[in-house]
Amino acid sequence: QVQLVEAGGGLLQAGGSLRLSCASSRSIVRFISMGWYRQAPGKHRELVATLNSDNITNYGNSVKGRFSISGDTAKSTIFLQMNSLKPEDTAVYYCSARSILQEYWGQGTQVTVSS
Repeated sequence: QVQLVEAGGGLLQAGGSLRLSCASSRSIVRFISMGWYRQAPGKHRELVATLNSDNITNYGNSVKGRFSISGDTAKSTIFLQMNSLKPEDTAVYYCSARSILQEYWGQGTQVTVSS
């Protein structure tokens, strides 16, 4: 069973930056893609960013130009660099990893941005 452990969430003011990490118990090169999703209270879970095995990235419209996803294969970890944070970025951020047969999720980390 794959375990994904997120870290780096917190409380900060608008305009600030934060970096989330997601450590995988399985080498990240074995996944088709990995990514970040978020869910705010009363809203559906939405795409933040994904990184596939060809190093192609994809971002949700609301974070383009502000967030950046990257991976460190040696550490089996992916990161989400979040800049110019806004109150509407407040949500629980979940790490996801997709193999051929299954998709795995972390437990989530809370990010709260105050105005």
